Amino acid sequence: MKPSIPFDNSYAALPEGFFARMQPRTASNPRLLAFNAPLAQDLGIAPTSDLASLAETFSGNALPEGADPLAQAYAGHQFGGFSPQLGDGRALLIGEVVDRHGKRRDLQLKGSGRTPFSRGGDGLAAMGPVLREYLISEAMFTLGVPTTRSLAAVATGDDVLRETPLPGAVLTRVAASHLRVGSFEFFAARRDAARTSQLLGFATERHYPQVSTPLEFLKAVIAAQAQLVAHWMSIGFIHGVMNTDNTTISGETIDYGPCAFMDGYHPATVYSSIDRQGRYAYDNQRHVLPWNMAQLASSLLLLEEDTETAVQAYTQAVHEMPALIDAAWLQRFGAKLGMANATVDDRPLIDELLALMANQGADFTNTFRALSSGDAKDAEALFVEPSALHDWSHRWHKRIEREESPDLRMRAVNPAVIARNHRVEQTLAAAMTGDMQPFQDLQRVLTTPFDLSDDDSEYAIPPRPDEEITATFCGT
Repeated sequence: MKPSIPFDNSYAALPEGFFARMQPRTASNPRLLAFNAPLAQDLGIAPTSDLASLAETFSGNALPEGADPLAQAYAGHQFGGFSPQLGDGRALLIGEVVDRHGKRRDLQLKGSGRTPFSRGGDGLAAMGPVLREYLISEAMFTLGVPTTRSLAAVATGDDVLRETPLPGAVLTRVAASHLRVGSFEFFAARRDAARTSQLLGFATERHYPQVSTPLEFLKAVIAAQAQLVAHWMSIGFIHGVMNTDNTTISGETIDYGPCAFMDGYHPATVYSSIDRQGRYAYDNQRHVLPWNMAQLASSLLLLEEDTETAVQAYTQAVHEMPALIDAAWLQRFGAKLGMANATVDDRPLIDELLALMANQGADFTNTFRALSSGDAKDAEALFVEPSALHDWSHRWHKRIEREESPDLRMRAVNPAVIARNHRVEQTLAAAMTGDMQPFQDLQRVLTTPFDLSDDDSEYAIPPRPDEEITATFCGT
């Protein structure tokens, strides 16, 4: 029985130019790899135990009534260079639902075939990247990070040709919306003020109904993105491809291609194989987002009559973003060290610990988790020279003496387990052979990242030198 999805589509009602209507490519032999039943329930999707029907639906072979598949148009700055037309080259928005909390959510098939925006690509996705996004997006959700989510992963039964033939798959991605900075750049690059205004009205109503001007909208997006990047950094997450077409208007994390969680801490860490200059390195993430917001500001200027005054106001808003990021970063890292309300006076203590970790090659996640006991001695074993932590720990203990239950605060924000790169790659390798058990086991562990049982303690162990993953790939 085909699952019933209560579609209530709004983006599809926008006029010509915002998208291209398409049908998904037919999968020859769809097979369900993973299905997020709790998320489906939250979205109001009627439950079914018919796995074959779920595979048919979420491969795109048999879309439910009310689906209106379309490929969205957008542009984007990719590694600083502007592409005036990108768009959904391998994805289709099949519709929207209003979830049980009253929030509107997009349902998108990723890997569903060519569209007018494919630019020579095949529009398909391989199984590995699909399962990777499923795992990591759901891991981010359980860590409390604003993120797109994964509803289903379906093997298509068809090969995808990359360097070698790979099994194909389709991911069903759920998002507050798929609007990006690049969505605004698309129309601004064409000097299309009418459609830019329509897009602004749509995005404002959907995400920031409290704002009434383009400047207020810009400030709302800036605030959301400032909080997001601080959250990323607090868990050692590196997005890897922070182009403007991957920067959402909603403030959700989107696109889990070459992303990774750090093992050993270093601010210049890069995993993405295509980020050869380190543009999107771990610590650079806080610097590149204001640049992305400047591109949004430039697009919105098209709507202003008094351009000179608007430029000044928009410039000020963008220039204020680094301070917003720093404030959010301070609160998150302060909490990681047991401080309820960290102040600028606490910044040197945090910075000193991070410098020690970088110099000693200490594991990012495990160091903060060990400190969550409230005793720095538990973290010393993670340092090449344990004595390096002695002076710092004395000052830290003195600082948190005035905090109430700092250990509880730390355990609530310092995960015991993350989606470590080597573990993810091991599960994907097994899945390629037809063994989904490692995937299911890792997914289960990641659903409770702050509460790791002794039986699952192996998942917290950093990689051995021969297991370490130093480069991650987009999968396109």
